[in-house]
Amino acid sequence: SDLSAILILTDGLLVNGAMFAKGINSVIKEHTVVTGGLAGDGREFKTTWILVDGLPCSAYACGIGFYGDSVRVNYGSNGGWKAFGPDHLITKSHKNVLYELDNKPALELYKNYLGAMADGLPTVGLRYPLSLTNTSTGEKLVRTIFAIDKKTQSLVFAGDIPEGQYARLMYATFDNLLDGAAYAASMLNIETKPNQEVLAIAISCVGRRMLMEEEPGAELETTLESMPKQTKQVGFYSYGELSPYSKNTGCDLHNQTMTLTSIYEQ
Repeated sequence: SDLSAILILTDGLLVNGAMFAKGINSVIKEHTVVTGGLAGDGREFKTTWILVDGLPCSAYACGIGFYGDSVRVNYGSNGGWKAFGPDHLITKSHKNVLYELDNKPALELYKNYLGAMADGLPTVGLRYPLSLTNTSTGEKLVRTIFAIDKKTQSLVFAGDIPEGQYARLMYATFDNLLDGAAYAASMLNIETKPNQEVLAIAISCVGRRMLMEEEPGAELETTLESMPKQTKQVGFYSYGELSPYSKNTGCDLHNQTMTLTSIYEQ
């Protein structure tokens, strides 16, 4: 009854992050904060794992619960990506597979946008995710490609792609990503006593790592600058990040974000 937060880690390829988040939301109380991420495999997209009894295992998920009134778990998530081009209506999809945009094959549309770079799909797709707009709530989520199917001309994403929503391609510069990371850190609103230790768990999408190339540390330096001096930061590059979209909402799957979780006692 005094469970205040859960940190979730899951396989990144065999787990549908969006469905997983919905499942978690269906069994926890409203006030319980759920954050975490899906394991990544860099640019390989071959296998992901989490530790189970000290051994790396695929197709698993684990949760760490935080109990009591004294623990404080805050979160912040932001990407910094910019949408470009027109809105495209999602006219055919099934779960996390996108078949058609505006009644045209999704892979064909992506290839038209990317030109010669399309030969690098699905890896190059990490640089050009989709922004989804929920027509009912106005919420915007980002989805990343992790596979293509040339036979069906479809794209496989790291989360659900609901029919009837609108999608736009996105891009980002190095500075855009740093701005997104800084904003995520500002959302934490950490309130501590002087010299109190804070643990920050930074989960950043592997696509951000690719864009930052030789300076990935800049993102981590940016987040630390907004946190108390005694903060210790750990984390990993993911195939999907888990956190609420905003306050008083359930857990959602995010892609291409810096998602931060701060943990401390008060």
